[in-house]
Amino acid sequence: MMVQNALASVAVRNLATSLPWYEKLLDAKASRPMPEVGEWQFKRGGGLQVYELAERAGEGSLTLAVNDLEPEIEHLQKLGIDTSHTTSSDKVRTVMITDPDGNHIAIAEALMPGVIR
Repeated sequence: MMVQNALASVAVRNLATSLPWYEKLLDAKASRPMPEVGEWQFKRGGGLQVYELAERAGEGSLTLAVNDLEPEIEHLQKLGIDTSHTTSSDKVRTVMITDPDGNHIAIAEALMPGVIR
């Protein structure tokens, strides 16, 4: 298998209420490839899809890689998102958050080249 890229997806209960939350989190409007899906493509590759599927909502997890964690934590705090769950090692720093449905989101900054791309 020669994978070229990856796309994360996360199920939510109600797309109409979840999309605005993710748009604020990502500071970007979602594209809508189909009515039940909101999607973002990222500069260095990969993407995120948020889709409505109530029976799986809250069971997902994903990681968003960032260059500098501190401004992202400040952005989260301005949005009223709990940033108290942080971890750190010599390789990576993360803050763990949850969306309104309970899906887990790690926002991670690599401290060593090549750890997160």
